[in-house]
Amino acid sequence: MVGKLGHPRPVKPLLLDESAAGELLTLQRAAFLVEARAHRNFELPPLVETLEEVRAALADPACPVWGVREAGRLLATVRLRVSGEAGEIGRLAVVPDRQGEGLGRALLLAAETAAPAAVTRFRLCTGERSAGPLRLYAGLGYRETHRSPEADYQLVHLEKPRAAGSGEHR
Repeated sequence: MVGKLGHPRPVKPLLLDESAAGELLTLQRAAFLVEARAHRNFELPPLVETLEEVRAALADPACPVWGVREAGRLLATVRLRVSGEAGEIGRLAVVPDRQGEGLGRALLLAAETAAPAAVTRFRLCTGERSAGPLRLYAGLGYRETHRSPEADYQLVHLEKPRAAGSGEHR
């Protein structure tokens, strides 16, 4: 998917492989520190994931990982796992100095577009204090389905139906 999507230059998501593991882990940790501070929880899964776990995720063909690079630098990433008819979006992250430019939105839409045709709905979750991500998801049509307790806050679970006519375009 190439397009502007709120970003000043064209965005072209690329599938990442194991060679990006170290860079992906660094990006993820930097990006999720904002959420960790907001929720007063520095044990968020993206912050405690090991390099070996990131490598395994990148090697898993059932869970593609996309990224956006500019001048060789990894700026943003997202994962998609298919579970039956649901596409589970995870680890959407943008480097702190580039947040708010539309990169997260572009990657989320790219993951939705690339999902197999059997996927009829998308799911994701975030913490209740994640104001930016909650605005992003609502703006893209995600609606809250329920909440679950996590430490001293709630995880907000969101879902949206797949848009008619969209299907795998890899």
